[in-house]
Amino acid sequence: MVGSQTVHEDSDYFAWQRQRLAPETLAQLNALVERKREGARRDDIAFYDLAADPTILPVLYSQRYGYFEAVGSRVAARLDGAKRVLDFGCGAGILTTFYARRYPQQAFVGIDRSPSSVGVARQKARELGLTNVRFDCVDAEVEPLAGSYPVIVSTQALLQAEHDPGLPSANWRTFERLHDAGRQAAFEQRTGLGVRLDRVGAVLDRDGLMIICEKTRQLARRVPFQRALAARDLQIVEPPEPLRYSLVEEVVDDGPLYRLQKGKKRTWAWNESPEPDDGMPFNPSAIGTKACGPGEPLYENHRPSAQRMWEQLQDRRIREETTRQEPDGRQLHVELGLVGDLAYLYCANTFDQRQLVIVDRFRIPTIEAYYREIVGGSW
Repeated sequence: MVGSQTVHEDSDYFAWQRQRLAPETLAQLNALVERKREGARRDDIAFYDLAADPTILPVLYSQRYGYFEAVGSRVAARLDGAKRVLDFGCGAGILTTFYARRYPQQAFVGIDRSPSSVGVARQKARELGLTNVRFDCVDAEVEPLAGSYPVIVSTQALLQAEHDPGLPSANWRTFERLHDAGRQAAFEQRTGLGVRLDRVGAVLDRDGLMIICEKTRQLARRVPFQRALAARDLQIVEPPEPLRYSLVEEVVDDGPLYRLQKGKKRTWAWNESPEPDDGMPFNPSAIGTKACGPGEPLYENHRPSAQRMWEQLQDRRIREETTRQEPDGRQLHVELGLVGDLAYLYCANTFDQRQLVIVDRFRIPTIEAYYREIVGGSW
């Protein structure tokens, strides 16, 4: 629901958004979003301050209902019995007040670096008559946190640099990451993760619990994020839970949601492998007999399992291949070849993208053109 109006289509939502917000406001928001993606702390705060405006906040946050529902319900289910909870990066307090209402006998503290967001959160708590929640404006990147907490929650606040690709794998043939202390430190510094984790860890009680959900479904971001947690003596106490929810524009694969305990003996291993996928049914000897529509490939796979399928192509004959370093640091491999009477194109890079396409001999010119397009650009 958006106010009293249900939005069924993306176009409906954005039309409604344009009705509610002035063109200059939308332009200002979009400009701040672009600068926020560049990672500037000042622009990040400015965006959330503007988003907290009472005429803007309900419009922007209405499209995040799926996120609040998915994350809020799962975090709340893990807070029962916690006497004191810190919500780090609470924003406008939407989830913090939800937790406080659900557990009136427990004390909650929400902190955020956006003064306007904290003001909105305080007003909402007053309107709800909540006496078990407090909101403070604190910028953890420039000042330490106060107090101590047996439970700390942080959702989409520790690692907000969505533009950062993470750590590349050792080479295009593998998903494994080298244990490179320099690259790990650089990732933590440029994303702000290191200082935020250190500030939060300083106020977490010994044997305290942390509940964390960040945008780390991409393996290249998940691996350095998990290594940062492990380096600070935070260990998994239950299997991480991947999340999926709907936003206005798309279905989002997010998370995982982690429940961690400080100083606990390790019971669950950190997983640095791609998420399992079944791939598409694959029988190399039967591909040529498959019936498909005009313009359709005989086989196409854009998931990590494409590497395994490519390795199963016996007696493949490489016609052309290119391996190079891209400007953003990734290593790219593109391979065009033949297997029997069929042609294939295989692409792989060190940020975990894989693609395998197989076509019949009548479509070899098409796949050759695709090869040239990838080699001439980036992938």
